Amino acid sequence: MHGHDLGLGTAGNYRAFAEEASGRSPVYEQLAASVAEDAIVLGFLGSLPPEKRQPNLLFAAARYLLGTTPDLDGLRALATGDRSALAGVIGARRTQTNEPARCATLLPALAQLRPPLALIEVGASAGLTLLFDRYSYDFAGHRITGGDPLAPVLSCQPHGPVPLPDRIPEITWRAGLDLNPLDVTSDDDVRWLSCLVWPGEGDREQRLAAAIATARRDPPVIHHGDLRDGLPALAAQAPPGATRCHPGHLPLRRARLPPAGRPAGVRWRGQRTAGGMAVQRRTRRRARTTHTAPRGQPVRARPRRLHTPGPDRLTRNMAELAPQPRAAASQPGRQPVTGRARRPCSVIVRVFRSLL
Repeated sequence: MHGHDLGLGTAGNYRAFAEEASGRSPVYEQLAASVAEDAIVLGFLGSLPPEKRQPNLLFAAARYLLGTTPDLDGLRALATGDRSALAGVIGARRTQTNEPARCATLLPALAQLRPPLALIEVGASAGLTLLFDRYSYDFAGHRITGGDPLAPVLSCQPHGPVPLPDRIPEITWRAGLDLNPLDVTSDDDVRWLSCLVWPGEGDREQRLAAAIATARRDPPVIHHGDLRDGLPALAAQAPPGATRCHPGHLPLRRARLPPAGRPAGVRWRGQRTAGGMAVQRRTRRRARTTHTAPRGQPVRARPRRLHTPGPDRLTRNMAELAPQPRAAASQPGRQPVTGRARRPCSVIVRVFRSLL
C-alpha cells in the first residue's frame, strides 16, 4: 500500500512517495515532499488511523472535495477549516485505482490458458480489468479487435518474445470481489475513480473515462466480500470446465489464505515482482514468464530454466517467494508489457486451473 510503511513514519512515507512520483507526476512529487515538511498537514494525518495516512488517499480525497488537484495551501485549508469533511472522505474511501491498460499487459498471459476462461478478480474496484474481451489492443502494430467497437484501444509495447495472441480468448464468465465495490453506473463512484488518477500521467484519465463508458453499457458483477470468506464461494459459481483465473494483483500480506479456505483445485501461481505481475506457463523443462509493470506499462517475456516443482511448491503461500530486483520504470503514455518499477510492491497473479 503506497505510503503505508509503518517503519518510516508519516513524513518518511511522504518522502518515499515523492521519490516514487518522480518522473511520473511532478505535481504529486512536489506536493508529497512539501507535506513531509509541513506540521499542519502532518498533524492532521497523525489524527487518522495509520492505514488512512497514504499520500494517494489524502491527495484523492482533497481533489474530491476541491474539484481540482490540490496544492499545499489547499491541503492546509482542508486540514484546518474543513477537517471533518476531509477526514470523512478518507474514512469512507479506499485507494481503488482501476487501470484498464493492465488488460493489455496480461492478455498475452491469459491467451496461453485453455479457453473458455472464467475471470475472478479479488480487489476488483469497479471491474474495469474484467473486460478483456470488450477492449481492442495495439501491440506496436499487432492489432486485436475486441467485442465493443466503442471501447478504447489499449496500446502496449512488447519487449522480448512476448507470445502475442491473434485474438482475445473466449471469456464465458466473470465476477469481481471487493471490500468496497464501486458501481460504474454511480456518478459519485466514477468521480472517485477519476480522483485517483495522478496528474501528469499522459492519457490515463481519458482512457479511464472511455473504459467506464464501456463498462456502463454492460456493467460487470462485483460482489461485496473479502478474500478469505468470499473467494471459495465465488469460485464455485464459475461454469464447469472453464479455466478459472485471477487477472489482477494483490499485496501478498492480504493473500495469506490458509489451505482450508482455498477453493478446491486452486493452484497458486505467480511471483513477487517490483510493482507488477508475473504469470508462468510451465512445460516439462522450461517456463515462459510474462512480466508486467503497474498501471499497464511495458510487457516483457523471456524463457528461463526451471526445475520440475512438487505439489508443495505449487501450493505454498506466495509470500515465501523471493522478490525480484528493482529496475527503472517505463515512460508513461504507451502501455508496454514488462515488469519493473521503482518501488517494490508485492503482488500476485492467481491461476486456478492453468495449462501445465
